[in-house]
Formats: sequence, C-alpha cells, structure tokens
Amino acid sequence: MIDEPLVLGIETSCDETGIGIVRGTTLLADAVASSVEQHARFGGVVPEVASRAHLEAMVPTVARALETAGVTLADLDAVAVTAGPGLQGALLVGVAAAKAYALALDVPLYGVNHLAAHVAVDVLEHGPLPEPCVVLLVSGGHSSLLLVDDVTHPLDPLGATVDDAAGEAFDKVARLLGLGFPGGPAVDRLATQGDREAIAFPRSMARDASYDVSFSGLKTAVARWVEAKQAAGEPVPVADVCASFQEAVVDVLTAKAVRACRERGVGSLLLGGGVAANRRLRELAGQRCAAAGIFLRAPRPGLCTDNGAMVAALGSRLVAARVAPSSLDLPADSAMDVRDVVCR
Repeated sequence: MIDEPLVLGIETSCDETGIGIVRGTTLLADAVASSVEQHARFGGVVPEVASRAHLEAMVPTVARALETAGVTLADLDAVAVTAGPGLQGALLVGVAAAKAYALALDVPLYGVNHLAAHVAVDVLEHGPLPEPCVVLLVSGGHSSLLLVDDVTHPLDPLGATVDDAAGEAFDKVARLLGLGFPGGPAVDRLATQGDREAIAFPRSMARDASYDVSFSGLKTAVARWVEAKQAAGEPVPVADVCASFQEAVVDVLTAKAVRACRERGVGSLLLGGGVAANRRLRELAGQRCAAAGIFLRAPRPGLCTDNGAMVAALGSRLVAARVAPSSLDLPADSAMDVRDVVCR
C-alpha cells in the first residue's frame, strides 16, 4: 500500500483545463488554463469551444504542472481524471488524455466524480475530513447537500437543486444586469456596495421539509423587479439588486445546511464548489455554524473553483485506501451519479 502516492489529476468538466499534482495530502502543483475569455462574448460556456480549448491546453498544462512540482511523468503512481458529471465533449478530452498517460506509464487510472473531488480537495488545506460531515456543494452546474462518511466511499445525497443551480442563477442575474460572464464574482463584488435588505426577494423552498433548493423562481423575481423599474423609467439600483439577490441565495443554502447538520446529528459542515468562494456565503455560514455549535470548514477560494488539485487529491485518497482503479475503457459520463465516486 502506498501511503503517500504521487498522483496526477486532470479536470476538464467545463471551461478550465486543470492539472494538479499531489503527493499524499500535499499539493505540489495546481496549473490551470482557462478558456473563459473565449466564452464571455457568448454570455456562457459554449461546449464545442471548451472542448477545443482543452485539447490545445492539455499537453502544455501538464508540462507546466510537472515543472512546478519538480517531478517527471515516470515518478507518478497513478493518474486521476474527472469522468463526470460535466460537458460531454470536454470530459472526453480529459478522459482520453488520462487514458493515454496511464497506459504509457503503466500506472492505475481513476475516473472520479467531479462532486466527490470538490469534497476531497479540503484535505490539502485542513487535513483529514471529519467523519461524518455534511457537505454543501454549490457551483455553476450543481447545488447539493451531501452526507459524507468517507470520501472514498459512496456519498449520501441529502438534497439538491430542483432547477437552476446557485451558480447558474448568479450568471443569469448578472447577464440581466449587464455585468458580463462569469457572473458570480461580479455579483459578489457589487453586493458589498449594496443593501442586502433593500429588496425582499423570495426564499423558494426555504420552509420545505426537504433539503432541496430552487433558484429558478428567484431568478424570475429579480427579472420582473428590474423590468418593472425600467418600465417606470426609474434607475435600477444594481448594487442593491445584487446584494438582495445574493442574500436570498445564501440564506436558503446556509439554513438548509445547518438544519441538515442538526437533524443528522453531525457536528461539521464543509463548503465546496465554485460558489463556495462567495464572501457572503462563507460569512453567513460561519455565523450560523457558530450559533449552532457546528464546526465549519472551507478550502481557500482558489481551491473551490474547478481545478486539477481536487482530482489529484481524491485520486491520492483512493490509492491510499486501496480502492480498485477504473478500467482503461471507462466512459465519460456527463450525468455521473454522486453516489459513484469512481467510474468503472
């Protein structure tokens, strides 16, 4: 058994080519090649553009990561790659590259779940995960509440978005307000200049007994409020809209996460995913966890967004736990179930 395996992680689920190299729980390199500027003029990610960008960036980004880590391909103990969920074409580029590296190097290949990787990345910063813990994952394509006993074993989904994910709602509201793409950072930045109590936007499913969340109605409510202002010839207070919208999102997310911890008797909450970099989400989660006696963990913002480090971190844990690797004919699964940590 290898206690401190050296693992190359490849992440291509959306618009960023992420290559990470991890030894055990130590991050050696986290190289990213983003194609976000190529998508900005379309107001969102274009799958074909993303796939071509991954293809062009793969080899040079791997080379950059190896140089940063001070290792060679021959030193690797395993290769891990995001097998899903994500954009099918983008996933295929990463999976094909991972297969080639694993076959050429004669090392195990692990096709891993993107969501489980977002959970595993926190070990690089804070050490072993509390077992069990509740995980609030919020990103552009998913909003999920998970119960995690061991990140190398199937994760237990408690709740998820029933329509627009949180990050998707941020992007759509940003587009409505003319803030460009990606929308999350722009809304977060402007929200600091606004009044989060200025507009009483709805909290969909806030009192629902489930742990599911919904943001489609909130997005529509913001659009109608802005349209009413414009129709009346009144200026739109963009900062107040951003602050009030953001508060509605993080209010529901953190309330449900804390309730899940209480009802499940779990004393730790972990934040993950791109939207976990949001300042107000982290702040409100911290306040509510402190009030409830719950220990909060969150990776630094740079590790919340999609990256190869998280894939390598999960791959390293899988190798150390002696989990059987994937076969070389593993597929790219755009709808990979969160219960499947490793694709066979």
